[in-house]
Amino acid sequence: MKNLWMPPVAIGALILAGCAPAPSETPAANTTPNEKPKTAVSGPGPVTGQLKVALLTPGPVSDAGWSAMAFQGLKGIKAKFNAEVSNEEASGGKIRDALRSYAQEGYNLVIGHGFEYNEPSVEIAKDFPNTVFVSSSGGGTAPNAGAFRFYLEQGFYLAGAMAGSMSKSGKIATVAIGGIPSIDSTLKAFVAGAKTAKPTIEVIEIKIESDKDVAAAKRSTAEAIKQGADFVIHQANAAAQGVFDACKEGNALAFGANLDQNDNLSGIVVASAYIDAKPAFMDLAEKVMKGEYTGAVTLYGMDKGAIQFKVNPALAGKVTPEAMSLVEQMRADMISGKLTAPKDDF
Repeated sequence: MKNLWMPPVAIGALILAGCAPAPSETPAANTTPNEKPKTAVSGPGPVTGQLKVALLTPGPVSDAGWSAMAFQGLKGIKAKFNAEVSNEEASGGKIRDALRSYAQEGYNLVIGHGFEYNEPSVEIAKDFPNTVFVSSSGGGTAPNAGAFRFYLEQGFYLAGAMAGSMSKSGKIATVAIGGIPSIDSTLKAFVAGAKTAKPTIEVIEIKIESDKDVAAAKRSTAEAIKQGADFVIHQANAAAQGVFDACKEGNALAFGANLDQNDNLSGIVVASAYIDAKPAFMDLAEKVMKGEYTGAVTLYGMDKGAIQFKVNPALAGKVTPEAMSLVEQMRADMISGKLTAPKDDF
């Protein structure tokens, strides 16, 4: 079910002049007012009324991770642009229906938060050139569809460097959902960062089937700790709590991911590699408002404030001066462009 916010209308507000182009006298069958011929060569024009923005996520926005991070960006758009916003959880076969439904309702911008939304967005964008469709990850584009790519690999690279530098056992671990290109890319960056700090480091890589199965994540993490892992990073969304609980019981340290999870009640998250979605969401909404959006894949990294790596102040004493110095130098080099974290193209 959609969660819809309707901003209050100010009494006596100035009514903007102008109106949308009149529909043709003989519209094509099975079209809506937002549907146009599929020969559009540019993005939509400026928004003349209230901006309407929808967000589709693969999981609940209460997941304390990937979906929650995007929801923060949506709230930022609502606050800055006084936009009407809506969010809906949609995955698998529901994605196309949700994208089409929002376009038919006249939404100016529909954001699909994940790689899996890119192909359906590009496909459906041809039918609705008055709506901009953007996915988080993916390489497909159209005049009114594209993607922004969060360079989260930068944060994971720093987490790997810290883990590699500080690991006493010489073993660290990753616990993640399998088969998602954007996730696989961040894990490769974590491994690369760890091996830069300690070439002999061993990385135990564990895949889980569901990002909602906290128990499975906990069992998998406990097994990695039994094998010697003393640092663990996750890409498990809501199931991350199982990772944190296992680390607490197994006397290992964990890294937060996607969202700043340093305040997790487990007390073992030493640092978080996370996305601040607001810079990307704000840039996108402004382009749509001005009618300046054209389909593209835009990279948002540390240089734009979209990627953060933050040490938990409560556990800062556990971070060695050598590890902290290494991370800060790498961070500076990434922002300046001197150091490039590895990332897959997808």
